[in-house]
This record gives sequence, structure tokens and C-alpha cells, in this order.
Amino acid sequence: MQHFALLGAKLGHSLSPQIHQMIFEELGLAADYKLLELPTEALEAGLKELAQTYTGVNVTIPHKVDVIPFLDEIAPEAAAIGAVNTISFVNGKSCGYNTDWLGFGMLLEHNGIEARGQKAAVLGIGGASRAVLQYLAKRGAAELLLVSRSPQQIPAEVLKICGSIPTRCLSYAQLAQESGGLLVNCTPVGMYPKTGVSPVGEEVIKNFGAAVDLIYNPAETEFLRLAKNSGRQAVNGLLMLAAQAVAAQEIWQQRKLGADLAVKIAQRLAGAV
Repeated sequence: MQHFALLGAKLGHSLSPQIHQMIFEELGLAADYKLLELPTEALEAGLKELAQTYTGVNVTIPHKVDVIPFLDEIAPEAAAIGAVNTISFVNGKSCGYNTDWLGFGMLLEHNGIEARGQKAAVLGIGGASRAVLQYLAKRGAAELLLVSRSPQQIPAEVLKICGSIPTRCLSYAQLAQESGGLLVNCTPVGMYPKTGVSPVGEEVIKNFGAAVDLIYNPAETEFLRLAKNSGRQAVNGLLMLAAQAVAAQEIWQQRKLGADLAVKIAQRLAGAV
């Protein structure tokens, strides 16, 4: 029996146990997945204890950054993003990974959205945007626009993720003068229960070829509704949620599981969200 968990401070309702249970069923694994609430000050001791009996854990806010000093190793992508959402325990040692960027990549690829050579605008500069920027930079976007209410205060570590890709920091007002291939909402604006609002208006959205919202509840945010209204491709974040979980299991099971499994899980989730 393998043991897994989601590690956070206050977890409340999380879809993670449901998602991983679906994966266990699909793979025929004898495993369980729990919610573990730990305060930041208990992380170091907690990780050492978990390493003795758990195969791995996922990590959520606010521990994605806080766990890093207590890990034995960290994968290059997680180090570049500056956040860990997956930890694997092998022989009592812990290694941190980030599968959010892989999930985002699978989301784009499944929907036929090409990042290479495209000008992409990313709304928000929080943790989610860092994973998105990691994928866009590694995939070879032509230009990255980082959009924030305070563009002059975007941290250097966020800019560093963009590497050699030409990058500009813009306000939402400045974004109105831009156009490109991809617009990604990494803000919580429009998320349940505060629905019916969008971080940008239709006049901005119509200037981009495709709109992706990392939000999956509701399935169609106001941001995506406006994109569809403008005749643009509109995609929510449900597949990314499923894909990052499948990518975590690939690390823990040490084998390739594939995009088909993530799509299957996302389809099952669609009826549950």
C-alpha cells in the first residue's frame, strides 16, 4: 500500500484526493491519498516523519516555497520556478519537483495551442504565473508580456524565469495597446464564488488568438465567455489540474502515464466540479 497526501496549512475542500483516487483506480494501484494540514513551523519535522512512510506528497499554498530549505534535492525546473508542488521520498530522502508547468503544457498541447514563436501575455505574477512562464520560456515563445497592477514591482526572480525571451512588464492599461497569440489568466478574478467578472475586457481579449484561464470553477468564467463571444479559442484550467496530478504520479511511480490518462481524469472531473 502506497501512501500519498496533500500538504498545506488550511486545506478546506480540495479535489486532490478525488483526482488521485481516480488515478489509482485507472492504474489498479493499492494506495491512499490524505489531506495533511501542517503549520509552517512544523514543516521540517513533518517532512522527516513523512519520508519514513510516504511515497510522496503534493504541496499547496503557502508551503510551496517554505518547504524548499528542508528538501534534500530540488529538480532544476522547480528551482527555476522557485516553488515545489510535488515531493518524492526515496530511501528516506526528499526531492522537490514542480509539475504545474507540465500540466499547463499538456493543457495547451491537447487543445492545439502553440506557444513556440508566439507573443504571450500573462495576467498576474503570483505562483501560478511562474509555472506558466516556465513552460512558455522553455517552449520558445517569441515575446512575453507580464501584466500586473504594479508592473514596476515585478520581482527579479519572476523575470529570471523568462530567460532570454524578450520580456516586458505592463500595466493593464498598457495591455490594451497590445496584440498576440495567447492570453493567460493566472489571477483568481472570476473564480467561484465571485463569478461574473473578468480581469480584462473584451476589447483586450479580442486582440489575442486564444484565451486560457487557469480557473476551472466555474467551467466558463466571464473571461472565457468574452473570449468565445469574440470568436477566440477559450480553454479553462481543469485539464491542467488533472495533468499536474498525473505528472506527480509519473514521478512517484517512476513510469510514463501519458496525456490520455490526464484527459480521462479531466473528463471525469468535469461532471464533479
